[in-house]
Amino acid sequence: MLHAEGLAALRGERLVFERLSFAVPAGGALLLVGPNGSGKSTLLRLLAGLLRPDAGRLTWGGEDVLADPQEHAARTAYLGHLDAIKPGLTAAENLRFWGTEAAIATALAAVDLTRLADLPARMLSAGQKRRLAIARLPLARAALWLLDEPTLGLDAKAVGRFGELLALHRAGGGIVIAATHLPLPLPGAAELALV
Repeated sequence: MLHAEGLAALRGERLVFERLSFAVPAGGALLLVGPNGSGKSTLLRLLAGLLRPDAGRLTWGGEDVLADPQEHAARTAYLGHLDAIKPGLTAAENLRFWGTEAAIATALAAVDLTRLADLPARMLSAGQKRRLAIARLPLARAALWLLDEPTLGLDAKAVGRFGELLALHRAGGGIVIAATHLPLPLPGAAELALV
């Protein structure tokens, strides 16, 4: 279980949020909603261990995540606004760090990119690049998926496939926390509104 207690974050001199508390159990999902600039991305970076909270505590299974940042990083997969795709590598080569050939083939099939596996990533559309970035999530074998506007650039069919990946992850005890302005295929997700 991921548990946040009294989290606060400052960006420069500006208080972004304070006194945020929530818990997400294994198999759970939390949607972060609110207007632009309300702190959704900042909270995701904090949950990923990329930022330290200015107040409060973040625990995983009762243990402070800051006590062992490497262990927390190993259980976390973060999908930000940028897709982090190397344009000179093929779609399959972009995933090589994350898994075996068989696992890569499965991941590409899950996001409907099998036929484009050998195409240089610079040739992919924006939606295809986003799907390629999403394909890294199951390959990372991380229990905690942190997603910042994950459906950006996806068509309805791709969102449906993404929903299948999210459901599989949660069925295996994984946790999903997503910042979004649009509905996501996360049935039963709790919601945290930032203002």
